[in-house]
Amino acid sequence: MSKAIYFECSSGISGDMTVAALLDLGADADKLNEVLKTVPVTGFKTEVTRVKKSGIDCCDFNVILDAEHENYDHDMEYLYGHRHGHHHEHDHEHEHGHHEHNYEHDHEHHHHDEDHGHDHHHEYNHDHGHEHHHEHHHEHRGMKEILEILEKTRMSEEARSLAIRIFEIIAAAESKAHGCPVEEVHFHEVGAVDSIVDVISIAVCFDDLGISEAIVPELYEGRGSVRCQHGVLPVPVPAVLNIAEANGLRLHIMNTEGEFVTPTGAAFAAAVGKRDLPESFRVIRTGLGAGKRAHELSGILRAMLIEY
Repeated sequence: MSKAIYFECSSGISGDMTVAALLDLGADADKLNEVLKTVPVTGFKTEVTRVKKSGIDCCDFNVILDAEHENYDHDMEYLYGHRHGHHHEHDHEHEHGHHEHNYEHDHEHHHHDEDHGHDHHHEYNHDHGHEHHHEHHHEHRGMKEILEILEKTRMSEEARSLAIRIFEIIAAAESKAHGCPVEEVHFHEVGAVDSIVDVISIAVCFDDLGISEAIVPELYEGRGSVRCQHGVLPVPVPAVLNIAEANGLRLHIMNTEGEFVTPTGAAFAAAVGKRDLPESFRVIRTGLGAGKRAHELSGILRAMLIEY
């Protein structure tokens, strides 16, 4: 019998949704926090809570940024304009008193960004480097700086390799989108602190579960447009579309307006995911990861440990 983690992305996939689903599936949150304490950037803390999405109990992983690094990632009015009409409604019913982890990170800060967004797409969710109206003019992070951060973070070599692979996939997609060599790509979209934390957290949690096979049959994405660092972009955003094209990801476009797949989520799927789900399988455990944007869909990423 073989084991795999099956990611059901019917409400999309983002960095923080993936981390939350893997934690809910059984990844060691204490081990993750020990790793995050060694990340050589400042301006963030992390929090793991239980929330309800569409009435379903889910795990939520949140990277909380200080004022200098804050962004518009979950501000629906900013992202989509006034048509959604639910600014800051996240369908998040926090169960107060269940904040399992809340750590400040006060490490040496090598590069503050002028970009104030993710990966967060993100989740996306975040990942899209949403432009702040009061930008701080600091150097953007390129792949060289990202690799330095990953090298200095104390994690297993398997986790480090996966984190590097995720960033390489995003860099290639951004290179194509902007028409510049990979080494000249500056990570407006994923150079921000929260996205670095998301990618490292995904890699550490996935490695901790010890299941090397992942199955991601298709990514469910919405329609329309979203505001980000470079203005208003069509959905899927160019980086996601380029990742899907380069890595053979299957897209399922829903008749729903909004961005449901972020570059970090797509890059993780490209880095680890096989496409073919077995005809039949046994579900051993299920992990539910909550998204943060308020859409009509449930906003839940399900990760199932299966045996077949």
